[in-house]
Amino acid sequence: MSTISLRVPEEELNILKRYAEFNNKSLSDIIRTTMLEKIEDDYDLKVFSEYDKEKTEGTLKTYSHEEVWKELGL
Repeated sequence: MSTISLRVPEEELNILKRYAEFNNKSLSDIIRTTMLEKIEDDYDLKVFSEYDKEKTEGTLKTYSHEEVWKELGL
């Protein structure tokens, strides 16, 4: 497993530590989980933005459930 160093002001470190303690998790778990959730949220927003753009432009291709079942051979 790799290690990452992070420099934060003492006040922010105290906030992070209290938050981790409040959630009964290690500081590493809190930071790792928070970063991965942020990445997931950003990805979801990107996908939704692309969907919304295609929908607005009229280029969005949709499929009925019958078409999907046929494509999957169900």
